[in-house]
Amino acid sequence: MLFPHFPGQALEAQQIENSSDLQLTLPNITFTKTNFTSSSFTIRGIGDLCVGVSCDQATAIHLNDQPLFSTRLFETEFFDLERVEVLRGPQGTLFGRNATAGVVNVVTAKPKMGVFQASGDAEYGNYNAIKVKGMVNVPIGDNIAFRGAGVYVKRDGYTTNLNGGPKLDDRDLYSIRGSLRFEPSADTTIDLYASYFREDDNRMRIQKQYCQRDPTGILGCLNSSRNAESFNANSTFTAALSSKEFLATQGIPTAFALGSLYGPDQYSGISIPADSRTVNTAFTPEYFTSELTFQGKIEHDFGPISAQLSGTYQKVKLDSRQDYNNNIGRRDIYAPALNTLAAAAAGLIPGLPAAYFAPLAAAIIPNGPNGVLCTSDTDTIGLGSFGGNSNCATTPLQYDRSNQTNSSWSAEAIISSDFDGPFNFLVGGIYADYHLTENSYYVNAFAIDYVTGLLGSFTSLANAANGVPPSFLGTPYFRNNTDDLTVKSYGLFGEVYFDISDRLKLTGGLRYNDDKKRVQARSTLASFLVPYAQTTNAFESPFVGSFDADPGTPGNQIFQNRQVKQSAVTGRAVLDYKITDDNLVYVSYSRGYKSGGLNPPLQPIFAVPEAFASEQVDAFEIGSKNSFGDGALQLNLTAFYYKYKDLQLSKIVARTAVNENIDADIYGAEVEAVIRPDPDWLINMGFSYLHTEVKGDTFNSDPRDFGGARSDAVIIKDITNASNCAVASGSGNAAGVNAFVNTINGAINAGLVPGLAAGAGLQPTVAFPANGGIASTGAFGICGVLQAAAAGAFAGAGVDPAAFGGIEYYSAGIPKNIRGNQLPQAPQYKFSAGVQYTMNFDNGMSLVPRVDLAYTGESFGSIFNGNVNRIKGYAQANAQMQLNGTDDRWYVRGFIQNIFDSNAETGLYVTDQSSGLYTNVFTLEPRRYGIGAGFKF
Repeated sequence: MLFPHFPGQALEAQQIENSSDLQLTLPNITFTKTNFTSSSFTIRGIGDLCVGVSCDQATAIHLNDQPLFSTRLFETEFFDLERVEVLRGPQGTLFGRNATAGVVNVVTAKPKMGVFQASGDAEYGNYNAIKVKGMVNVPIGDNIAFRGAGVYVKRDGYTTNLNGGPKLDDRDLYSIRGSLRFEPSADTTIDLYASYFREDDNRMRIQKQYCQRDPTGILGCLNSSRNAESFNANSTFTAALSSKEFLATQGIPTAFALGSLYGPDQYSGISIPADSRTVNTAFTPEYFTSELTFQGKIEHDFGPISAQLSGTYQKVKLDSRQDYNNNIGRRDIYAPALNTLAAAAAGLIPGLPAAYFAPLAAAIIPNGPNGVLCTSDTDTIGLGSFGGNSNCATTPLQYDRSNQTNSSWSAEAIISSDFDGPFNFLVGGIYADYHLTENSYYVNAFAIDYVTGLLGSFTSLANAANGVPPSFLGTPYFRNNTDDLTVKSYGLFGEVYFDISDRLKLTGGLRYNDDKKRVQARSTLASFLVPYAQTTNAFESPFVGSFDADPGTPGNQIFQNRQVKQSAVTGRAVLDYKITDDNLVYVSYSRGYKSGGLNPPLQPIFAVPEAFASEQVDAFEIGSKNSFGDGALQLNLTAFYYKYKDLQLSKIVARTAVNENIDADIYGAEVEAVIRPDPDWLINMGFSYLHTEVKGDTFNSDPRDFGGARSDAVIIKDITNASNCAVASGSGNAAGVNAFVNTINGAINAGLVPGLAAGAGLQPTVAFPANGGIASTGAFGICGVLQAAAAGAFAGAGVDPAAFGGIEYYSAGIPKNIRGNQLPQAPQYKFSAGVQYTMNFDNGMSLVPRVDLAYTGESFGSIFNGNVNRIKGYAQANAQMQLNGTDDRWYVRGFIQNIFDSNAETGLYVTDQSSGLYTNVFTLEPRRYGIGAGFKF
């Protein structure tokens, strides 16, 4: 009755090779990669839906009972493990850090005294996949032993690049581990542990992008389905700021425009391969990660009292780059503007001194307008291509980068009792210190370099009389940078156990947790002038004083600094009753807590909370654990109800993950069984039902639909920054709000708005396609002007909002009620079954075939639900056959994983409005098959 604990042999038999595979056999468990190089391990509908450096894990990850921070444990393969434990429900009164969803605890195999052991395994499969694992256990005297183990994995990629070259999404990794056990006496055990993991390959972090193309360009993608269509690039930051419409408002000659917001976009006529493992990219992905871990533990028995002291040190590095759009855009629409730039750089345009344009041309078109196009590299000093740090190609490149460096340590002490009487206890404490010294998310594109250089050149030229030299706008790429994060956390916890009778037992536990978080961060993109001649860090520019990372604090700040402190008392109570020695029923109540955090700086600024609250869940559970027929049937039955307060959810706003809080109810049931009709048969089965819903009236704005499904709203694409906003009629008058927007845009076109030149040519509001899932109309415009007009502060056109039925302005979109919506990554049904049979031969050998099947039901990838966010249910089947030698000293096996070659999606996320609102999806690995052989003695 220990499941869901997986001993090492069970992991191998069920082909559970990594953390992702655990979802294929456990009820109410899902796993998916998510945005910004993270992942979510969801238990009973509770997962890591919070995105950001200050987010805690809902599912705590432990190694040998000790917590890990920002671990890359999900990246590696399992090897030489004693077991993997998956504990469901709120945790924290026994060990480690608190968690609301549960705990995944990976327990490595420990050295054994007085015996020499070794094992090895080699595997070869399709995609030229090679996997080698090994272990050696060496006794050193009578009371010391060493155990070393490692794994190496290398394979070709799964993903075809239509642009040529080797397949993408390969793997090249290794992990090594050493353990030392010292037993100076019968009552004392000392364990020391060290491991190192490293991966360096071209694995794709963003696998595939889908879109229902928006022909208007106001959204980029529509709101009904995920199709194999390119998004409309006129919705992006670069298209907006390089458009003739925007340049006209700035008094810049429109001959410099890369295009028009109403004309062909960079992806017009560019097809998207429907296959989820086929892309078209000119930028080869780069993926690197490493993790160094040290652990120590000392345990000593003082008679009936046991004490242990343990600690962990961990250092993690991560760096990933790849094509931001997984597609190659058109170059031809840029040609007129590049010719104009080359002419200006040569001094051929009257009134435009070459000194202000030659540095731009030299940086991004060094061989002229028909040569290569150079895009800023993701440097850390903010100069990019204007400091000689660039990547050049014949096509316009766009790529992003996610990187992180952090270290952490923790120390834990536990005292427990083993008295003969009815009362026992456990008491402990833990202190953890986490320090992140670099976390950045970059977006680089040729058009960003062009825009930041062009606008910088014209701005500095306009201020030349004030001594401003030729300059660009830094940074010439988007960078959301957490420069420093510290988390200091301690917890005091304990449990008491009281045997009320021989069959009835009461367990009570409490935990106090205290968390302090301090963040230093900033977000930059075309934020301040930097002289072209500057060679040092962009933030040493003489004009950096115009940049303010923290508008909420008086004065201009280079960084935004925030801190938050939270604490909570949680606990649990469990009543167990043994009907027989093999049958137990229980009821339990537990409260879980996950600390809140700080949202990163936004660009542009929107009205969102600086901090998000801590989570709290009250979990009620009833269950039964049973063994029948001397172990022929093990059966676990569980039902649960969770009342969730302030669940943390993330969405992309202003190019940044912003976290908010909602309330939710969750309930469900699980059935798990292991059947052994005779010693040669083994059958395992699992089933789960899960119901999740947002509780109470909860209003939230959907990034895909800023109009909030209202027909009397107009969604605006801001031509100054490519963000969206919305306006609506207070009286529900759709005609009035359309007329209001058209009147204001007319004022902009006529040059009646202070600071904006005439000639923008903004067009009237337009309806979105009928099948697009957008009830509102849309238009290109300037949100700030509309906001002022709606507030009655804009007199330039003599506009009275009341004359149009009253106008309401929404900077972050019109909220809609999401009451009753399902939580993301929470499939209603899951089912799994596995069967294996051992055929024993007279010579001592055996043949063991095994088949596993898992079905995961439909779910949603976003709290807003709807067809566009639907993740279809999928099945995955694995099979293997293993021939074991006499006394199990050697074996040979053949295997196949994902028999149906399913590319089923496990998760998704929606990108920012200034990027086009396309959907990134993550899928299962394709069919893999091969042979392997191993030995052990």
